[in-house]
Amino acid sequence: MSGTETRPDRGQSRERGHGPGVGRDLGIGRSAPRPDGTLKVTGEFAYSSDLYLADMVWGATLRGPHPSARIRSVDVGPALAMPGVLAALTCEDVPGELFYGLDRRDQPVLAADRVRYQGEPVAIVAADHPERARRAAAAIVVDYEVTEAVTDPRRAVFDPSCPAVHDGGNVVRHQPVRVGGDFTAPVVVTGEYEVGMQDQAFLGPESGLAVPAEDGGVDLFVATQWLHVDRDQIAPCLGLPPELVRLTLAGVGGAFGAREDLSMQVHACMLALRTGRPVKMVYGRQESFFGHVHRHPARMRYEHGADRDGRLRYVRAEILLDGGAYCSSTPAVVGNAASLGVGPYEVPNVWIDAYGVYTNNPPCGAMRGFGAVQACFAYESQMDRLAEACGLSPVEIRVRNAVSQGSRLATGQVIDSPAPLAGMLRELAAMPLPPEPSRTAGPVAVPPPAEPARAAAVTATSVPGAASVPDPGAAATPDLLDLPGGVAQTTHGEGVRRGVGYGVGIKNICFSEGFDDHSTARVRVELLGGEPHVLVRTAAAEVGQGLVTVQEQIARTELGVERVTVAQADTTVGSAGSTSASRQSYVTGGAVRAACRAVRERLAALRADGETLAETLERAGAVEETRVYRHRPTFPMDPVTGQGDSHAQLALCVHRAVVDVDVELGLVKVVELAAVQDVGRVLNPIALEGQIHGGSAQGLGLALMEEVQVADGRVLNPSFTDYLIPTILDMPPMRVSVLANPDPHAPYGLRGAGEPPTLSSTPAVAAAVRAATGLRLPRVPIRPHDIAMGGSRYGNWAGDRSL
Repeated sequence: MSGTETRPDRGQSRERGHGPGVGRDLGIGRSAPRPDGTLKVTGEFAYSSDLYLADMVWGATLRGPHPSARIRSVDVGPALAMPGVLAALTCEDVPGELFYGLDRRDQPVLAADRVRYQGEPVAIVAADHPERARRAAAAIVVDYEVTEAVTDPRRAVFDPSCPAVHDGGNVVRHQPVRVGGDFTAPVVVTGEYEVGMQDQAFLGPESGLAVPAEDGGVDLFVATQWLHVDRDQIAPCLGLPPELVRLTLAGVGGAFGAREDLSMQVHACMLALRTGRPVKMVYGRQESFFGHVHRHPARMRYEHGADRDGRLRYVRAEILLDGGAYCSSTPAVVGNAASLGVGPYEVPNVWIDAYGVYTNNPPCGAMRGFGAVQACFAYESQMDRLAEACGLSPVEIRVRNAVSQGSRLATGQVIDSPAPLAGMLRELAAMPLPPEPSRTAGPVAVPPPAEPARAAAVTATSVPGAASVPDPGAAATPDLLDLPGGVAQTTHGEGVRRGVGYGVGIKNICFSEGFDDHSTARVRVELLGGEPHVLVRTAAAEVGQGLVTVQEQIARTELGVERVTVAQADTTVGSAGSTSASRQSYVTGGAVRAACRAVRERLAALRADGETLAETLERAGAVEETRVYRHRPTFPMDPVTGQGDSHAQLALCVHRAVVDVDVELGLVKVVELAAVQDVGRVLNPIALEGQIHGGSAQGLGLALMEEVQVADGRVLNPSFTDYLIPTILDMPPMRVSVLANPDPHAPYGLRGAGEPPTLSSTPAVAAAVRAATGLRLPRVPIRPHDIAMGGSRYGNWAGDRSL
């Protein structure tokens, strides 16, 4: 598929048959149908919020209203006095350890002496009806002493007078990167950038069902990304050995990183063990905004120095990531931001300081792109500014500095697999642009900010990268859905400008910095109904990305058997790690392949001459093998220099965005996104296409609309009414080209594909809006008022200089 548009053969992908080779016909490389696809489309798929047992009761959570406060007392008496209430628990009722956490166990199951963010759980209730449970939780009386909230991450790091959110200070991790020492150049551009707090915005809220067991343990059916790490945090809090806490994956309605951390898991189990009844907990949408982590908002300062021909000499950067009240995965996010902080460019001198910070803002953790997204917006904005300062096109400046196989990252790690970035950029630039609206008049009027008229002529050349939209008065009115503002009829084409922008991103695949990243698979081949059947069992979480399908495809390819079932993921098999970091096809795919090959070797040894597989299985019985797969080792970054081979794999994606902007109202219509991505090897074309489209949609959302708005530590928009995500009307057509340059270190040569599109799409859209408007726009998401009231035009950016 190298260099071609993705056009999966959808008809062929749905063929089913029997006979020799048919298993491989639906194996890797084909658009095999998803086993859960029909159920999800028809609404019959059971998500975790659909779980039900006849004798179950309902759990609810009381959350603190303050970003920072001491707890003087908690009185659950009013809740227990209400009819139908079976239990009301506080931190004093936690049977085991009070604290849990992914990286550091710093987060209490229920707040003890203080709350550190708005919405922190303080008490939990079980009742015989969900509304009774909610009312009982609201009846609990908590006496708070409000304290000063730390909400400015810069102050949290650099102001000695700032209160400490936790004992030990407010810096979760500081990771420097130091390369070279010459920080002089004839062309220098500087800038400060911000990325807002993005929410994962999955549609299925946090939910699960905890069932007490006769052996004193508990069975938890839950939507999560990481079964074993959930178990290993839950069990100590319950005071139980891990083998008595059994987790089964329930239907997951999206994740994108937010389900790596615990939400209701310990609470439901505590209530189940206390009441002796199954307990179901389901968050509402508003509670969900308080019940999971978000993407780290970032403040970044960058300085790029280059020769006059645009070749980079140095990059200096300060990256400040607000981790909120608890650690979560902030250390790993900082590591990604630091190690990938200059992007996929060759830079001989680097000085980066990346910080992860405690504040009393909402906790932040994993989200698709994981630290690389924030840095990508800043360094790509800088590359556009450098292109202008050097008189080069946005594509040419990137081509001249692009990494390739054999290049070194800022960490000193050598890129030891194909990295054809320059060619990807050239291919992207050569793609045809979408046509202008079919109207014929001259340039539309775009008045200066001080002039109210919408009809003064401005030529396309007055703003770099902008193109005029013809005057609508000379031809038929266009389809309103194709214009900024849509059917609101805010414009019929007047005041609309077109812009084109580019973005490049590099993302690490799998876990990094020495983490023991592995997965376990158990594969069994047996006769069922007289035909060979394969059962694949892993603990890998299917969160909607199509992993179940890929596991089936691998088994068909390796064993040549059509009938394959992937068992529901649970903790009865070894860990598969988290469904994050674009790692499951790589690591769990590697484990399934290894187990299948072990089964195949045993079958080959058992099979008699001329015997069919069915005859062998009938004579010898079922064959089962379990294998653990690990990718090649990685190493921690040096704490002083940032050097080290910290990543297992790297992936590239490049985007071009075309936008139409109503420059007076600030409304943006993304006309087209084009992308080129190298995926190593395509396992499932239609699933891959979905990943690229989905990642691009989340990047578009971050560029233009998605932000959890926080003021003084308080969330202002915890709903899908006020937190906006792209709809089908916001997502444009996409032109996608997939390259398949195999990574020799990975199973089948594949590269993780889910995250890279999320990186490069955001700066591409932002660059296109800048090109259309001439505004600096150093922050995403770009709001309408940023454009309509933006003031200064493109010109020379403050702080840029040429010597």
